[in-house]
Amino acid sequence: MKRTTAAAAALIPVLAGCTVAGNAAGGGDAIKIVVGYQSKTINTVTAGTLLRSLGYFEKRLDALGRSEGKKYSVVWQDYDTGAPITAQMLAGKIDIGSMGDYPLLINGSRAQAQGGDARTELVSVTGYNRRGSLNGVVVAGDSRARTLRDLKGEKVSASVGSAGHGTLVQALEKYGMDAGDVKVENQQPSVGSSALESGGVAALAQFVAWPGLLVNKGQARLLYDGGDLDVPTFHGVVVRKAFAGEKGKVLQAFLGAQIEATRYLHADPVKAAESVASTTGLPPETVYLYNGRGGVATFDTTIKKPLRDALSHDVPFLKSIGVIRSPLDVGPFVNDAYIRQAYGPAYDRDAVSTVNPAAIKGTDPVCKKPVGDDAGEIWVDGEAVTRPSAGPGCLLKGVRELRAQGKKVRAAYIPDPTTGTRWFADKSVWVEGPGKSFTPFATREHADKHLAARPGTRIVTYDEAVARA
Repeated sequence: MKRTTAAAAALIPVLAGCTVAGNAAGGGDAIKIVVGYQSKTINTVTAGTLLRSLGYFEKRLDALGRSEGKKYSVVWQDYDTGAPITAQMLAGKIDIGSMGDYPLLINGSRAQAQGGDARTELVSVTGYNRRGSLNGVVVAGDSRARTLRDLKGEKVSASVGSAGHGTLVQALEKYGMDAGDVKVENQQPSVGSSALESGGVAALAQFVAWPGLLVNKGQARLLYDGGDLDVPTFHGVVVRKAFAGEKGKVLQAFLGAQIEATRYLHADPVKAAESVASTTGLPPETVYLYNGRGGVATFDTTIKKPLRDALSHDVPFLKSIGVIRSPLDVGPFVNDAYIRQAYGPAYDRDAVSTVNPAAIKGTDPVCKKPVGDDAGEIWVDGEAVTRPSAGPGCLLKGVRELRAQGKKVRAAYIPDPTTGTRWFADKSVWVEGPGKSFTPFATREHADKHLAARPGTRIVTYDEAVARA
């Protein structure tokens, strides 16, 4: 418990002092641009943690300032969730922010209701998952729960109004349950993780990177994969409309820098993951699960139609729990004109594509086969790039060979065939079939359905699968 609390406390961000956004204040005649971000919400790193570490935005602002005879400075404000970013934007104290889809809708709704200069616009996407696998519900490792039905009457920690909370409620409905069948404890992710560890709650429903973090640390297992909902989830960049009108060139500098940071992440995902990990205190292996090559998150700045549609799909839920009180017109809130300008002529082509620009490629070094849709990866300690695996069997063989060579595997990743969700191989539920074939599942529920449909199959431990593959 002490270790968990200390780890969570180490991840709590230190907030920079609030300033009046976009105004010259201190530092001579420098015009301050205030950016709100969430360092631990690693699906926003290309508009937050990674972008800040690379300095791309500052470099572009320096060039802009020289051309205009002005001086710009950037104030980065780190928050735990999107709610305080929205509050500061409505007060005119943050110019640009990044957050998840549910907080984005709350941001837009409250800004539209306030009107005037408070109005905001969604101007780009950081990363997304087409099925919703960025969210999940985890339970303690020794929990008897196998499905969400087993949580009936139990306490579940969630940040009310977050995508994790939405995943929980919508998933319960799919099981024929009501939101009232569980008692939701409205808690910040770090508080909820401590409550799960202490037994204060039976489960934790949260967004990236909390499910993967707790599972990777051995403090939880995945009970419900958000990918089962098959509803896109994403994070994006929101800007005050008045700021975009007054400082359009500054916004273009930010979006150009975000595009650069996205390309950097695609080109060197291991280095990017290690950079984010060093800043946030998150394990690099957890960051890479989501942000790596073929990761749970696809990083793409374009605003795609399925993501627009997902926003409209999510509005009724947010209304039902009372976090959106005023009618929200999603159409005017989503504005891709700015990112279209920054992106260039390839925008329309790339906006309709859902191909992961950082897909796993290459040839499996053990099986000597090119990788396909079921590709996995092995991250060997001391190596700057991961090794591709051509499916579950090849991954298991690769791990066995590395162990025989005395090499340490930092992490191995493999997708669940049910949802495509990439998960830790050693935390997956492995099922052995005929001819020593092995299939990994992110949840026990997925494995149980596979077993029921295929007599003669059985669950084996990860180490047994490695030995027998």
